[in-house]
Amino acid sequence: MKNSIFLFLILSSVSVFSQDAKYNVSSYLTEGTKAPNTHYIGEAWLNPIIHDDKELGYNITKATFKANSTLDWHKHGSAQVLIIVDGEAYYQEKGNEPEILKEGDIIKCEKDIEHWHSSTRYSDVTYLALYSGEQPTTWTEVVTQEYYDEVAEELKSN
Repeated sequence: MKNSIFLFLILSSVSVFSQDAKYNVSSYLTEGTKAPNTHYIGEAWLNPIIHDDKELGYNITKATFKANSTLDWHKHGSAQVLIIVDGEAYYQEKGNEPEILKEGDIIKCEKDIEHWHSSTRYSDVTYLALYSGEQPTTWTEVVTQEYYDEVAEELKSN
């Protein structure tokens, strides 16, 4: 009986000092939801880690593209930073040559610069995209499968 009362007192005192607040914990490891097939070819999943947070002023989205998938040409009303966390990606800004980004690479695309990015032909890619949420993405031109295949061949030979 003494042990039961002692245990009750300890548990009661612990609950008094525990916090009532719940933390909003999420994970960037979650795959997210399959993106609708708009403005890209292939398969993609999006996990909006931080979205429309007025205090922070920027969004973080985890995107996973299966091999042989690509976004269309687009631009943002703010700079965008891509952090490649797994796999390999193609990246190109209008007027520049395409290049391959690999796990650990970080690239910044300046505001209003047309660009596209994708998985490579043979590798999935997962990246974190950091950008302002004030203006929506402006989609400018379709990246055709033929163009994507040309880029893949060009970069394969380099």
